[in-house]
Amino acid sequence: MFDEEFGSFDEGDFLTSTKTEYDAEENVLRPKTMEEYVGQEKVKENLTVYMTAAKARGEALDHVLLYGPPGLGKTTLAHVIANTMGSQIKLTSGPAIERQGDLAAILSNLNEGDILFIDEIHRLAHTVEETLYSAMEDYALDIIVGKGPMARNIRLPLKKFTLIGATTRAGMISSPLRDRFGIICRLESYSPAELKRIVTRSANTLGIAIEEEGGYEIARRSRGTPRIANRLLKRVRDFSAVRGSKKITQADADAALNRMEIDGLGLDETDRNFLRALIEKFGGGPAGLETIAAAINEDVNTIEDVYEPYLIQLGFIARTPRGRICLKGGYEHMGMKIPEAAKKQLSVFDE
Repeated sequence: MFDEEFGSFDEGDFLTSTKTEYDAEENVLRPKTMEEYVGQEKVKENLTVYMTAAKARGEALDHVLLYGPPGLGKTTLAHVIANTMGSQIKLTSGPAIERQGDLAAILSNLNEGDILFIDEIHRLAHTVEETLYSAMEDYALDIIVGKGPMARNIRLPLKKFTLIGATTRAGMISSPLRDRFGIICRLESYSPAELKRIVTRSANTLGIAIEEEGGYEIARRSRGTPRIANRLLKRVRDFSAVRGSKKITQADADAALNRMEIDGLGLDETDRNFLRALIEKFGGGPAGLETIAAAINEDVNTIEDVYEPYLIQLGFIARTPRGRICLKGGYEHMGMKIPEAAKKQLSVFDE
């Protein structure tokens, strides 16, 4: 049994996917062309110009840096660039390249015009990053052979390639590395209308019947992030199927998302715990991030990278030199009164 609202089901009725099928489902949602890629219009227009010009010259595309919050489609955009340029793409991540030799092995195996995608490029080790400088600028690898007085430098030529770096923390990329990217693009959060288009496209691709209002309900609770929108679509599909609905309606989406404790603005239980702790335990702030993280038993980096940015976008909290404070919108969303002690500091933000 599941419960009265969602009925009962037999495990064998729904346990039909294998891991291979699941991976294929994830990949099939990625758009293949700029026309299929929804949103980021300015980035798409500029990249189209750069790629068209590079193809006309018969050259590899200049190195590209994509930065912005997680889940906005940096990896997907890298695949679209590779498809548009007719190039092979090889994927890795900053933490995976531990030594200079690892990077040398990857670069030496690239063919003319290939694309190397490095996710979380800001996490490259310093020694590895230095090896990357000459590879990006001169298409060559400088390797030190031997030690001490017998050490000598050998320069190995590389085939011309395009490096696409992706990061959620552009400020952590060193200036020498950042300056070697000829194309720098910032990805912005998506509007609910754009996310509805993504949800509708994903539903059609996965063979999920969905009404327009149902798609919009999922979109407006997705925190401006396509990755979250696609994840919520799949989970709403599960709830809808168990309820016996043939098509996802607004009521289906609303019921499923409420069961997942995702409210009308896309806040989940961790977001609300953050606001609740800031208001109830620390009088609305200011409170240090580590103190709040300890109070709600959550990782500091997770709060800083995942939860705080969205709460700041909504105008629910603010970062100050003394710590985080809850703003008027945060109190209103949580249905809590503003403490007298906090009203004075909030008056600064109301001006």
